Amino acid sequence: MTTTRYGIKENQARAFNKMIRVSHQKLNLVCDMVRGLPVERAVDVLKFSKKRVAGEVLKTLLSAVANAEHNKNLPVDTLFVKEIWCGKALTMKRIMPGPRGSARPILKPFSNLTIVLESGVAPSKKKAAKKETTK
Repeated sequence: MTTTRYGIKENQARAFNKMIRVSHQKLNLVCDMVRGLPVERAVDVLKFSKKRVAGEVLKTLLSAVANAEHNKNLPVDTLFVKEIWCGKALTMKRIMPGPRGSARPILKPFSNLTIVLESGVAPSKKKAAKKETTK
């Protein structure tokens, strides 16, 4: 496999979502739910999740699927979530009045999300768990 720009291989596609209005800790909980899953299963998990940010992750996942289908000509039925990660973006700082004329800070964080899809067979989590226990 040859590597193209940004370390993405020929059988991979990616999508970004920047400035999501949620903290990266909350976003990472949703990312952990879909990491390593086939795309069809990941879409189902995100559709029925009760987390508010699951809609943003679903939108980014569908964007990555569209990128794989139209830009790289990859078959959609063999795609799985190879990598998914989130990071901090800017933090809006606001001030709330406090007692005795003081001020309290309010921090409103934003996050970035990156999803990398790969075409092929998804590695099973059970085999990886067995390898870790044997070491």
